[in-house]
Amino acid sequence: MRKTMKFGLVTVITLMIGTFLPVSNLTSTVSAAAATPEIEAEAAFILEPSTGKILMNQNGDKKLGIASMTKMISEYLIFEALEKGDIKWDQAVPISDYAQQLSQDNSLSNVPLRQDETYTFKELYQAMAIYSANAATVAMAEAVAGSEPEFVDMMREKVESWGIKDYDLYNSTGLSNSDLMGHMYPGSNENSENAMSARSIALVAQKLLKSYPEVLETTSIPKMTFKEGTSDFIEMDNWNWMLKGLVSERENVDGLKTGTTDFAGATFTGTAEENGMRIITVVMNATDGQKDLQKRFVETDKMMDWAFSNWEKVQVYKKNDRLDEIKPLEVEKGKTDNLKVVAASDMSLLVPVNTDLKDKEVTFTAKKKALNESKKVEAPIKKGAKLGTAEILVKGDDLGYINGDSGEKVEVIASEEVEKANVFVLAGRWIKVFVSDLF
Repeated sequence: MRKTMKFGLVTVITLMIGTFLPVSNLTSTVSAAAATPEIEAEAAFILEPSTGKILMNQNGDKKLGIASMTKMISEYLIFEALEKGDIKWDQAVPISDYAQQLSQDNSLSNVPLRQDETYTFKELYQAMAIYSANAATVAMAEAVAGSEPEFVDMMREKVESWGIKDYDLYNSTGLSNSDLMGHMYPGSNENSENAMSARSIALVAQKLLKSYPEVLETTSIPKMTFKEGTSDFIEMDNWNWMLKGLVSERENVDGLKTGTTDFAGATFTGTAEENGMRIITVVMNATDGQKDLQKRFVETDKMMDWAFSNWEKVQVYKKNDRLDEIKPLEVEKGKTDNLKVVAASDMSLLVPVNTDLKDKEVTFTAKKKALNESKKVEAPIKKGAKLGTAEILVKGDDLGYINGDSGEKVEVIASEEVEKANVFVLAGRWIKVFVSDLF
């Protein structure tokens, strides 16, 4: 993040894999939420992370500059290295000549680093997450991967594993390459900039919060002193001005990452939880990056107001609830002829407030090899046996989910045990069918 002036311190049952047939499709419409607000930014996006439901998409698929929101990927890789045991919080981080020189650039967000001082991963991580400290980020990247370019290779591999394809990543910080004192990723130049879409950044934030929710313990800190008690101490005011006590304070905001460069403008990935529902918001290029830094928080506040007022998480099924919308499966060679299915777990949907949950389309997809060539389940069948998945879609929902699904999914299992019929019962059934066919 480039430092600018601060003013204080967002059924038919599907029987063959790959075929989808609706089992329930009622005709009433979804209760309309209040009109989606027009956000004064180049792109805006809202995601509910536990389900992956998209609540807003304003130009969210255009690739734009991400600036220091890049550091969410760096944070993920640092937490991953900690989880693997490759590094420890109290481990000393060596400061290279480059990291030391970069830390002295007062036009950038930085904490001063010296080569004759000891800095731990914990200290440098806090500086990165709270103050968007760039040289601290570079030092950690070098310590984790051996060099910043090798760390960038890890970043690229990680985002691609998440399904993100249209991106540009050249450094660990989100700074413009022109600020890197010539230390550029091979093949890049001074005009190379980190870029992604708002959708992709929301996905990055979702992955970070899902895998390492403890990130919020640090991103929610409004102020902290770096190297307190030393001559190098510096007061770190969080660049997320929506935190408690800061100029754009909003209750329940606890993250996540700002970013500001001339290329990206003023950007912000925010997150907050209200009434048991968390959302992730992304605002990109709310201003040109050099004026009205509060604008991205004003727009985020509008987005949060709208999302929390107009959307709610509603439980559709509890674990072991019968899915009446799915026709019982036919059983072959069993003591009973059909089998009802139930939900393997609780399942909730994100819907506009006052939505009639009878208005849903349920599609069942059988698990591979769950059905035989006759499109039946063969006995014996154990209670709780995994049979497939049900996708639930509320009519009128056209935004879908961050993973590309059109509806929320729940695993479907057998409601009861079905024993295999003995040879005499099977013979009797065969005779009955034979005689029926004759007449």
